[in-house]
Amino acid sequence: MADTIELLEAIGSDASLRYAQADQLEAALEQAQASAELTAAAARGDGTPLRKELKFQQATQVQQTHAPGHEGDDEDECDPPKPERRPPDRSPSHPPAKKPD
Repeated sequence: MADTIELLEAIGSDASLRYAQADQLEAALEQAQASAELTAAAARGDGTPLRKELKFQQATQVQQTHAPGHEGDDEDECDPPKPERRPPDRSPSHPPAKKPD
């Protein structure tokens, strides 16, 4: 595997290899005694054999639409302040009228 990675680095740093036609790259890899997986990947233009050689596993990412809060967050900190409730004023708005004598 180390040889494969070194060859990939060489391909990436050498413009004549990086932009070579598939058959030219395949011949260069065979001459360098590259792994069968790397040679097949270059010949087909498909990285599947190379992924298998490098034991690369595709990580699946799950989209979360409802993420939980952070630890330590209090609900009160996130909620807007609630208005104070005052007890209803039960006193009459006008003083009682005097009764005529």
